[in-house]
Amino acid sequence: MAASPPRKKRKPAAKPARDGGSNEAADFIAEQLVDLARLARRHKLGTLGLLLDMSLMEAREKARRRAKRARKH
Repeated sequence: MAASPPRKKRKPAAKPARDGGSNEAADFIAEQLVDLARLARRHKLGTLGLLLDMSLMEAREKARRRAKRARKH
């Protein structure tokens, strides 16, 4: 059995840029969900609209809890 050629060492992956974290992501997602849920309802995609509305509620709740914690500090 022939020996396989030595593998080249990979360079470490660059660290990803900071994206604002989960709070900023939740805010952005909430903004997008408003339009997506409206679009789903307009096209009579009831279940999809409901799921998007539930996701919007979750994102808004995260923002509300974050604001409440910020007031305590």
